[in-house]
Amino acid sequence: MDKLLIRGGRELRGEVLISGAKNAALPELCAALLTAQPVTLRNVPRLQDVVTMLKLIRNMGVSAEQGADGSVHLDAGPLNSPEAPYELVKTMRASVLALGPLLARFGRARVSLPGGCAIGSRPVDQHIKGLQAMGAEIAVEHGYMIASLPAGRTRLQGARITTDMVTVTGTENFMMAAVLAEGETILENAAQEPEIPDLAEMLIKMGAKIEGHGTSRIRIQGVEALHGCDHQVVADRIEAGTFLCAVAATGGDVVLKNGRADHLDAVIEKLRAAGATVTALQMAEGTRSVPGIRVQSHGRLQAQSFRTTEYPGFPTDMQAQFMALNCVAQGTATVTETIFENRFMHVNELVRLGAKIQIDGKVAVVEGVERLSGATVMATDLRASASLVIAGLVAEGETVVDRIYHLDRGYDRMEAKLAGIGADIERTK
Repeated sequence: MDKLLIRGGRELRGEVLISGAKNAALPELCAALLTAQPVTLRNVPRLQDVVTMLKLIRNMGVSAEQGADGSVHLDAGPLNSPEAPYELVKTMRASVLALGPLLARFGRARVSLPGGCAIGSRPVDQHIKGLQAMGAEIAVEHGYMIASLPAGRTRLQGARITTDMVTVTGTENFMMAAVLAEGETILENAAQEPEIPDLAEMLIKMGAKIEGHGTSRIRIQGVEALHGCDHQVVADRIEAGTFLCAVAATGGDVVLKNGRADHLDAVIEKLRAAGATVTALQMAEGTRSVPGIRVQSHGRLQAQSFRTTEYPGFPTDMQAQFMALNCVAQGTATVTETIFENRFMHVNELVRLGAKIQIDGKVAVVEGVERLSGATVMATDLRASASLVIAGLVAEGETVVDRIYHLDRGYDRMEAKLAGIGADIERTK
């Protein structure tokens, strides 16, 4: 089993390329199921979750070829089995995203209840209720969601869907199902994360009629069929935020190429308040301009309290990384987690490195210390892994991060990118 060996205490300097977003690539791979024509996705990150999703759709009969340039060429014309089996779904919750497209195009689907990180309850009942509102008949039997259209129906029906909670994958599933439904669908209380409008833009390129994406109210007019498209996956804001925290904690000066500052307003506001300098850039790349972010940090930062909430608030996927920064900042900060009930599992591992953290329910109180000391720690989920890497980068001596298969689910060669900007880090067996 792979581990990361980190020798801390080095500033980070240079330029790092931010990969495509995992949370955009996964639903967009599923969106290819909506058409019999070829689809090309570009800037697809090299992640274990992407590998799993490709296995899943290939198992259905989809042709999926990966290029060395980060492209994936998909053809769901020969799809022969609208089923997502447990053996592939068990490691990744995002596999539930196959349900809406399969039901919309084929009128039936059999998708296993998903697995994934053990960070708390992410129920699929919202997905089921929304698709039932569009006329689907769904039963949960033997660990599978078995969906079909009523007798005599060939398409889902447009509906007004209001979820009990803001759900990103639910919004994506409903949007993909609604583009082929008969009539108009309105999604109320829709998620607003940047990955939602990116998926919508891809669907619009395929011939979908969507308005309001990026707001809490999305309107979709169903069409009879979609065609192929060529689409570039948006840059990963959580990867960018992770590197921002790493540089802010260790000190240094790094440019994040492709990073979108406008997707990280809440995180950047806290970093600036802590004392880091963060600047949005436009960078030349050949004949075109691409976005970027420059982060500079010198000296010890000031601890910052924050509360996680839905976008555009402070993202739960950045809570652990910013907590690692707070561990070595001046002062005391409170971190309130409102999204997932089990998302403080990294705390005990940070304490092993010398952090001072007390937990009371959904609140963690972090008292900054002058230095952390290296130790062997164990990753418990994807973002916890990233927080331990950041802590290892600032700790004195050697830190070993075990069980980094969690990290590989959501970060494209993180250790190579960090080594490229000056970190002393390597992957070991």
